[in-house]
Amino acid sequence: MRDDIFDNARDFILREGRLLERRLFATLYEGAPASGVVDSLRGYRNSDGGFGHGLEPDKRCPDSLPIDVEAAFQTLAAAGGPPDDDLIARACDWLATVAAPDGAVPLSLPVMEGYPRAGHWSDWTYTPGLNPTAGLAGLLHLMKVDHPWLTRATDWCWDALEKGFPGDAHAMSETMVFLEHVPDRDRAESVAERVGAWLPELTWYRADPADPSYGVTPLHLAPTPGSRWRRLFADDVIEGHLDRLAKDQQPDGGWAITWEPPGAAATLEYRGVETLRALRVLTAYRGHGR
Repeated sequence: MRDDIFDNARDFILREGRLLERRLFATLYEGAPASGVVDSLRGYRNSDGGFGHGLEPDKRCPDSLPIDVEAAFQTLAAAGGPPDDDLIARACDWLATVAAPDGAVPLSLPVMEGYPRAGHWSDWTYTPGLNPTAGLAGLLHLMKVDHPWLTRATDWCWDALEKGFPGDAHAMSETMVFLEHVPDRDRAESVAERVGAWLPELTWYRADPADPSYGVTPLHLAPTPGSRWRRLFADDVIEGHLDRLAKDQQPDGGWAITWEPPGAAATLEYRGVETLRALRVLTAYRGHGR
């Protein structure tokens, strides 16, 4: 990856990004300890052990929501794992309080309706499903967490996958996180054999690098060359999406988003999130000169 892409993205994150993205950048690229990321995450944590306060910026609800817990787990995993076992355990305790009896959780809860949110955050997010249950479970397995809720959630995910794959690319992405990290590798590989044939059936799946519209791309599903899912995509497909990702960097150094957040602050926050994601993908595949 060209140095100017990296340098301009760094400038954007330092200038416009939230403290959380700035500290995660410092951990990933400048040798800063992961404890700084954890300290930043604590600002989004509630007394019930969950996370809220717009950690996922598209809704500004201060109350704990499963999507914000998932954002916290994604950040901890990116920083190198759970440096604070209590932080993880209490978040899992909270998930257990909002889960269905079988262990599945929804993306959100009706409490968010009292706060600004993007238009796509509506009552469909109150139904428990693979999005986000599978993603949450997969991240916890990645971080070697053991918790009673995780056991129930894992069993639920297996039962759900026996009935078939989801039809939405977001839910499929969560499913792929689960299949990549769940300990039962024989079972996971057996299910994974069907993933490639299912991808073209998904709504919101964007296979064509020339398509500028919103969607889930192969780089969302295989964000590093070491991903188990890299094998699903031909080299020219990956290279085409990497070229497009690099080309999409804006003159201010950040990456744009293709949906409408609830306000200017949320838009800038999500641009910081997406800029760091783009940088992580590009450096994983193409490296950088630092």
